[in-house]
Amino acid sequence: MADLAAYGGLFLSAFLSATLLPGSSEALLTGLLLAGRGVPWLLLAAAVTGNVLGSLVNWVCGRFLTAFRDRKWFPVTPRRYEQATGWFERYGVWSLLLAWTPVFGDPLTVIAGALRVRLLPFLLLVTIGKLARYLFVFWLALSLSG
Repeated sequence: MADLAAYGGLFLSAFLSATLLPGSSEALLTGLLLAGRGVPWLLLAAAVTGNVLGSLVNWVCGRFLTAFRDRKWFPVTPRRYEQATGWFERYGVWSLLLAWTPVFGDPLTVIAGALRVRLLPFLLLVTIGKLARYLFVFWLALSLSG
């Protein structure tokens, strides 16, 4: 039962970290791996799945809520929105490989929705980028544990 809580907690942390809410699922993944809690590959899967689904929420916000981007409650500031739009227009859909980056990655996924990036390419590129990041954290944590 304790492992189930580890997977669920990591999934939730990764999900929230991918939205515009602050979080640090990498630290939680590292801690769980170092503590020997759960099956390592299942922890990796929980982190990646939660983080990608959080990015999907951002995509949906961009796709359906950008008409409200001038409202205070809109999850991306006008400055970040313009930065992300400029970046996306300059580098195209491939920039979604960087959706894992702190500060800039979350607005990028909102912009992808706003600019009507198709769902399948969005999910594929975001998953590749986030998987690569979590694999690095996974490798580093397991290297530290000996």
